[in-house]
Amino acid sequence: MKPVKEGKVREIYDNGDSLIMVATDRISCYDVILKNKINKKGTVLTQMSKFWFDMTEDILPNHMISVDVNDMPEFFRQPDYDGNSMMCKKLTMLPIECIVRGYITGSGWASYQENGTVCGIKLPEGLKESDKLPEAIYTPSTKADLGDHDENISFEKSVEVLEKEFPGKGQEYAEKLRDYTLALYNKCADFALTKGIIIADTKFEFGLDENGNIVVGDEMLTPDSSRFWPADGYEPGHGQPSFDKQFARDWLKSDANKNEPENWELPQDIVDKTIDKYLSAYKMLTGKDL
Repeated sequence: MKPVKEGKVREIYDNGDSLIMVATDRISCYDVILKNKINKKGTVLTQMSKFWFDMTEDILPNHMISVDVNDMPEFFRQPDYDGNSMMCKKLTMLPIECIVRGYITGSGWASYQENGTVCGIKLPEGLKESDKLPEAIYTPSTKADLGDHDENISFEKSVEVLEKEFPGKGQEYAEKLRDYTLALYNKCADFALTKGIIIADTKFEFGLDENGNIVVGDEMLTPDSSRFWPADGYEPGHGQPSFDKQFARDWLKSDANKNEPENWELPQDIVDKTIDKYLSAYKMLTGKDL
């Protein structure tokens, strides 16, 4: 079988009335696919998504059918696909990346320092880097093609983008995406905090099922789509250590790496520390080893 679509990390296979989404061990930083493979990373992404999908079914359904390769075609019953593959419902994906920020960091912190806003949302004065926001904020973005950068947009612009593709539904869909995003984040961030992990921000993707209902698709609350910080030692006023690929990003930004993006390659010790962080986050959240 050959993938019908290939992203920076995922491969998607057509399985007739369903799709099979495989999370590879590739790692991308700053929209560049690195030369390294991070062993077991794909399995962490798939199993962590399953964990959150199961937990949030009371808020809204998701696209997951099974992560058991015995439910999939024989092609997937081999070590390369065991654990990192998810059979999913086919969806009509909505053209918005639904980003939620509970803490001020990254590009949000840079924007706040410039003009006191994040994606056009005015925030209180006097916030420090990594501060918890009074309440989580919804900051949608466009979905860029492979190799391009997503663009932050206002809520009003998200209505326009959705209206263009789904005439008469733009306002309704935009409001539902915002409300679902905040509900999912608030429930999961509260849970993660009890396990010693701060979810600073994350992104969700949604689609329409065959009945026109909005459901959660893609991945959910993984170290690839979120910033996870250890709650132990959390201290606003500077950047925080993290369980996600920010660790690899930081190395790439440092003086240790002077190569052009197409030649980016992590040293083995950074690869080892990166997967250790992914595995550690998985165990803290789920209570299980992979």
